[in-house]
Amino acid sequence: MIAAQNSTSSFYQNSLDQMTRLRNSAERLQTQVATGEKLARGSDDPVASSRLRALAREDRMAAIDETNANAASTGLQSASTALEDMTDLLIRARELAVQAGSDTTGPDGREAIATEIDELRASLLGLANMQDASGRPLFGGQSAAPAFVEGAGGVISYVGSATTDTVEIGLGVSVERGVTGPNVVNFSNDGAATDAFAFLASFAADIRGAAADPAAAARDALSGFDASIDTASRTQTVLGARLAWIDTVQFGAIARDETRAEEQSELGDTDLAEAITQLQQTLTVLEASQASFARLTNLSLFDSI
Repeated sequence: MIAAQNSTSSFYQNSLDQMTRLRNSAERLQTQVATGEKLARGSDDPVASSRLRALAREDRMAAIDETNANAASTGLQSASTALEDMTDLLIRARELAVQAGSDTTGPDGREAIATEIDELRASLLGLANMQDASGRPLFGGQSAAPAFVEGAGGVISYVGSATTDTVEIGLGVSVERGVTGPNVVNFSNDGAATDAFAFLASFAADIRGAAADPAAAARDALSGFDASIDTASRTQTVLGARLAWIDTVQFGAIARDETRAEEQSELGDTDLAEAITQLQQTLTVLEASQASFARLTNLSLFDSI
């Protein structure tokens, strides 16, 4: 009698355990189908959960790198555009120097040219002090103040820092955010160090009469204009190379983002077709188990006689 009771108790317990497991499995599959997420808790798959957390950390770091890269790219592009405008101003100034060097240009004509040179110099200062989207000077290095200031006697001096900021744009790769003012305006004229502002001011004074022969002085200045234009062009090439490098790094980052997304999907996303099929199978088995259990529990010794 005791053995029969134990057998009956074991039957009930095993049946209940089996149906509980089936119900839990069905609930888990229903949650996966509803949320699209394979793992509701870390305990569902500790290894996969750990890897998903690591991938999420990589996503956050990649987002920071992308923000830095975009900011650096925007700043470098702004600097490149400003440099292009500065180069155009210097080219215009050279064209005026050619006119001033002509013997057919008289004092009034050279005075008009000198006046335009003064205007170009002022425009050059404005471009050299342009700011990026965050309000930082494009050519001031690490300084937050204007890169150049005009002092007594109209002398324009660089007051920015000697170096520029660097930002990390991915996987330990850094890039300088800009160039300093001296790299833009400083050059050598016949072996003497000068800058575009001082050179333009001296040129304007020479053709106004400070030089004994204004026309000859204008012709002699052409090599200086060429040197200043070359300096601006080389600096623009440097900025272009940095922009290209940022693009290369970002292309690599996009590929890594896609790889992480694929792995995250494989580890954490529900395969709806598979989950729905498993859910239907589980519900079918559960329904059959419940029906079988109900029939068996209704049987008795008298029913068998």
